[in-house]
Amino acid sequence: MVGGPGDVGFLPGTVTPSTRSRMSARYTYNTCRRTRRTAEPVESGRKPAKNRKTFGKSYHNSVAATPFIIGIIQDHATDDTAANLARAERLVRDAAQKGAQIVCLKELFNAPYFCKAQQCDRFDLAEPIPGPTTERMQAIAREREIVIVVPIFERQAAGIYRNSAAVIDADGALLGVYRKMHIPDDPLFYEKYYFTPGDGGFQVWKTRYATIGVLICWDQWFPEAARITALMGAQVLFYPTAIGWHPSEKAEWGAPQVDAWRTAQRAHAIANGVYVASPNRIGHEDEAGTDGITFFGHSFIADPFGRLVTEANEEETVLVAQCDPALIESVRRNWPFLRDRRVDAYGPILNRYLASDREASRPANTASRSAERTDL
Repeated sequence: MVGGPGDVGFLPGTVTPSTRSRMSARYTYNTCRRTRRTAEPVESGRKPAKNRKTFGKSYHNSVAATPFIIGIIQDHATDDTAANLARAERLVRDAAQKGAQIVCLKELFNAPYFCKAQQCDRFDLAEPIPGPTTERMQAIAREREIVIVVPIFERQAAGIYRNSAAVIDADGALLGVYRKMHIPDDPLFYEKYYFTPGDGGFQVWKTRYATIGVLICWDQWFPEAARITALMGAQVLFYPTAIGWHPSEKAEWGAPQVDAWRTAQRAHAIANGVYVASPNRIGHEDEAGTDGITFFGHSFIADPFGRLVTEANEEETVLVAQCDPALIESVRRNWPFLRDRRVDAYGPILNRYLASDREASRPANTASRSAERTDL
């Protein structure tokens, strides 16, 4: 994508200069393209005149406006959970070595994607939070002074198991746990058998370096989840993921599936003016009596303008990118979607469906009236 707020002093993954250009109020929009006419230098500490727009400069406190670096880990998993954990520790350290201050692992990072079949003994893979895996990651977080998002299979209580992500701050403190809200059930993705849906709602965490939101895999297809988390103040939405192809469908649907997955999340970045980071797993995982699943990788980080800052292929990869809160400010000033929301008109969205059986075959009317609420 070209044009728009990202043109003025911003390149993905770079630090914005301390002295920026103040843009004249005389500018025009043509679709997504803006033409600027004049620019004059401005000292970084001066407040802009009220009749002018300043692109790329936030006058929030220095912590909120400080650029930060995120990293995501794309790797495979085997039946050897100890080896999976050791590999993840190595890759997290690699991300820290590359400058990452916040690192996110893939969904259910320390085990194969066991939901390919419904087998009771696979509940044995679950562990509590805090527990041995989160404690190992807490030690790395303290050592390297990094934030780590740790997605694992959580045993909350006897008979209550969750698809969860622990959030560990840079001092090793366990800030909290996000529990996956949307639970799918599809061939070889039998998650409803294993996971109790999250009941803690959507959350954000004010870490040492940034305010982050965590959503998990299937959550990434629901704009409501991204919107709520962004409205709570998230600067980055992390989507730890385990998505792949049915081998028999790859020839026809492989590329469109990856594109749809990527596009949906880039749309969240654009609509909410936030960074989006999505680490996926890779590799083929067998399942008896089936063709298994080939996890397609293509992990990526997108900026608030929806541009791909960095993207992986289908190999083990550590992706690192800088996030600048000033770019969030710039994009939201010029695409003020949050300002223009009609929160007074969105009540009908609390219904499962709005048209009655008789109305379904007729042209839809505006949803200005409240429809009968269905089972949620």
